[in-house]
Amino acid sequence: MNARPSKAPPLPAHPGLEVRSDEVVWDGRFPLQRIRFTYERFDGARSAELTWELWRRGRGVAVLPYDPATDRLALIEQFRLPALSAGLPAVMTECPAGLLEPGEDPEIAGRRELTEETGLAADRFERIGRYMLMQGGCDEVMHFYTAQVALPPAATRTHGLAQEGEDIRLRILAAEDAFALLDANRIENVSAAVCLWWLRHHRHRLRQEWI
Repeated sequence: MNARPSKAPPLPAHPGLEVRSDEVVWDGRFPLQRIRFTYERFDGARSAELTWELWRRGRGVAVLPYDPATDRLALIEQFRLPALSAGLPAVMTECPAGLLEPGEDPEIAGRRELTEETGLAADRFERIGRYMLMQGGCDEVMHFYTAQVALPPAATRTHGLAQEGEDIRLRILAAEDAFALLDANRIENVSAAVCLWWLRHHRHRLRQEWI
């Protein structure tokens, strides 16, 4: 019998949950489980038996680099096959982001991803929050941060890890220009949208505290 993959552990116990079967149907980089279960409804009755696919991606981190001295921020652009399949622009405007190693501190991972994907180094980090992206089918939990950086006058080269096939373009924007993209729904991924909404609310405080 094959050992159960470490990235697809059994579900934790939960009051009223009855797991009737739990099968790992794909053991790739991100395993996929097929789970048959019932649960206790809000009225106390037993639910019908449900079969759900659970995609196991683990934990990730996203970072919004912000330069309070110039009131500019950095986003990245890269080709995304799932965006193309969804009928959206294939080159997405995003925040630097990546997955955590098992047991890794999210801020440490965020500093690594920031450097790999933008070439920038952060003077300080501030936590934005922790959120699920696809709670209806995936266990991924994202940790969001903003980072104080000193941005160059312009982006001059691409970034990313060659061994992972990354081709990442840095995009430096005035904060107001980035907020205009957000309002026009030209930021079409959750991570960048959450970070920009947060910065819009906290920007004046950061400019007072970080300069």
